[in-house]
Amino acid sequence: MKKELHFNSKTIHGGQNPDKAYGSVMPPIYQTSTYAQRSPGKHKGFEYSRTHNPTREALEKSLASIENGKFGIAFGSGLGAIDAVIKLLKPGDEVLSTNDLYGGSYRLFTKIFEKYGVKFNFIGMHNHSQVEKFINDKTKLFWVETPTNPMMNIIDINKLSTIAKDHGIILAVDNTFASPYIQQPINHGADIVMHSATKYLGGHSDVILGALVVNDKSLAERLFFIQNASGAVPGPFDCFLTLRGIKTLHVRMQRHCENGKAIADFLDGHPLIEKVFWPGFKNHPNHEIAKVQMNDFGGMLSFIPKESSFKNAISIIERFKIFTIAESLGGVESLVGHPASMTHASIPKKEREKSGVLDSLIRLSIGIEDSNDLIKDLSQAIQ
Repeated sequence: MKKELHFNSKTIHGGQNPDKAYGSVMPPIYQTSTYAQRSPGKHKGFEYSRTHNPTREALEKSLASIENGKFGIAFGSGLGAIDAVIKLLKPGDEVLSTNDLYGGSYRLFTKIFEKYGVKFNFIGMHNHSQVEKFINDKTKLFWVETPTNPMMNIIDINKLSTIAKDHGIILAVDNTFASPYIQQPINHGADIVMHSATKYLGGHSDVILGALVVNDKSLAERLFFIQNASGAVPGPFDCFLTLRGIKTLHVRMQRHCENGKAIADFLDGHPLIEKVFWPGFKNHPNHEIAKVQMNDFGGMLSFIPKESSFKNAISIIERFKIFTIAESLGGVESLVGHPASMTHASIPKKEREKSGVLDSLIRLSIGIEDSNDLIKDLSQAIQ
C-alpha cells in the first residue's frame, strides 16, 4: 500500500513502520556502537554500527521512498556521499561535470581524486548538444547539478540519461537544490541521486548528512561496500534529525517555493538589480526543460546588482537584518551568501568567472518566513 502513496504521504510514511520492540511511532535513536550476539556470527541483523544501525536503516528506507528509488545510502556529509561515488572509478577513468557546480565538489574532484589518476572535464552541460563532443572511451561518469549552484542553470536529465546509456556511462545527479519534492531524477533516467541532506531534507540547519539513492541492486551493493569499508557514516542522532526533517519536507518546500517566486519577481522588477537567476522565469535558459522535470522552481536564486562590483555586493550583504550571512542553504531561515568568497572560493577566479560566478554575484536561500518581511529586508539592503 505504501508504494502507492503520494509524495506528501511518503515523506511521513514511506519506508517506515512502528519500531518492533515497543511500537514506537518514530524510529528510536539506537545510540550504540555494537550489538549482542547469541553466538559468533548469529545476531538480530545488526553487529556493528558502522555497517548497520536501525536508525540509519529507517532513514535510508525513507530516502529511497521519497526519491522513487529502491536503495538509500546515508553518509556523514554530502561530500562523503560524493566521495563514495567517485570511488566507483579507477585511475585513468574520466568524469564529465558541470562547469558551474558547488565549490566543495570541485575541490574534492581536483585536489583529491585527480592525484589518483581520475580526470575531470568541466563543461556547460545545460547545452546538452555539446556533451557528446567530450565523451571518449575513458568517460565513465556524468556528474550533474540541476539547478546548478549558484547560477541556477537547468540541465536536461532525460537527454543526458539517453546519452549516458548509449555510451555505458553512469549518470549521477546532485538533487540538493531542488529536493525530491520538486524533482526526482530517477524518474528521468538518473542512475544515482545525491543529496547534501544537510540542506532541504534536514531543513533546520542543525545536522550534517549526505545521501545517495539508486535503483540498481549491483550498484547499490558496490556503494554499500564503500560506505562500510570507508566508514563515512552518519551517527544515529543525525539520522534521527534528518528523518524528522523529511516528515515536514513537503510543507516546508511549498513555502520555500512561494517565497522564492515572490522574491524573484521583486528583484526582477527592481531598478538597482541587473540580473536575477531563477529557473521560474519564462526567459530563463532551459525554462521549458525545468517545467518538464521540476514540479516547482524552488527557493534558491542568485542576482547581480547594477553596480557590479565586489565592494557593492559585500555592502549589500552586510546590510541584511533578517537574512543571515552564512554558508549552506535549505533551512527554514533565509540565508545570504557571496559565492566568490564563500561557497565557491576554492574554485580559481578565472574558472569561476567563466561560468558566471562574478565577484558581484549574491546568492539567496529563501526561508519560510513571511515574504513581506523578506522583501522589506531585501529592499533596505539594496537601497
